Amino acid sequence: MDDWELIIIGAGPAGLAAGIYGVRSGLKTLVLEEKIAGGTTADAPMIKNYPGFISVSGFELAQKMVAHAKESGVTIHEFETVTELDLKTAEKTVKSDKATYKTKAVIITSGSHYRELDIPGEKEFRGKGVSYCGLCDGPLFKGKRLLVVGGGNSALITTLYLAGLASEVKIAHRKDSFRAEAALVQSLREKPNIEILWNTEITQIKGERLVNKAILLDNKANVTRELTVDGIFVQVGEDPNSRIAREASVAVDEDGYIIVDALQRTSIHGVYAAGDVSNHPVKQVGTAVGQGITAATEAYAYIRRPYYKL
Repeated sequence: MDDWELIIIGAGPAGLAAGIYGVRSGLKTLVLEEKIAGGTTADAPMIKNYPGFISVSGFELAQKMVAHAKESGVTIHEFETVTELDLKTAEKTVKSDKATYKTKAVIITSGSHYRELDIPGEKEFRGKGVSYCGLCDGPLFKGKRLLVVGGGNSALITTLYLAGLASEVKIAHRKDSFRAEAALVQSLREKPNIEILWNTEITQIKGERLVNKAILLDNKANVTRELTVDGIFVQVGEDPNSRIAREASVAVDEDGYIIVDALQRTSIHGVYAAGDVSNHPVKQVGTAVGQGITAATEAYAYIRRPYYKL
């Protein structure tokens, strides 16, 4: 049994920021990450709205955050998956696939995962032309014909990135306007090899060994057509990684996001949540960092009971 004061679940921007502030506050702090530290930020081809960086790749920004956390003395265990939480008592238990830990406070920063379309052909062609990460797989499609599905910031950022690699990129959105930043929409319109397919849904993915066709529905005209493509990038949002929190009786909203207050406190004392797994309405790197800082500061107050909290 390994004892800590603060355990953070997830090493994305929120978790790394929380780790830095936990260590700086003097707490014995551990961050557990089931994959590589950095989170899904590393998947972003380019970030232009994080203060201090006019333009930076998501991978570079994520690596800088990881390096900062490690330099600050944060202990990070990568490739260690948390499997169960026992939060019923003051001393909380965190079980992983490698160890069991005791801790005084927990911050859940487990992020989210890519939402799927749930249509025929999607699962069988995943990794065979169907992708959820433009930065990861885009270079495999140089000079190819691509389709991006979605209408938010991530979809437009991915489309702009792929336009620099592919011969042509079409973006299909089920509505007649994007829910993205105006600057991204303007950039999209300026690219000659990008075509916007309004009021369009993808209903099926076809292929032989690899993807070669997408079946599209014009939901306004109620007309179906077949589009020849070499790759399909799905960018239709994300769902929270909140299962272990729900199983430990942490309250979540109807969409599965962990409910937090202004101090990132959850429904259980000594348990906090920050970043994309929380119900904060803005899902950005900047807000995740701020929430992580708030959670760690409040966890310190809960553990150490400083004079200003007495």
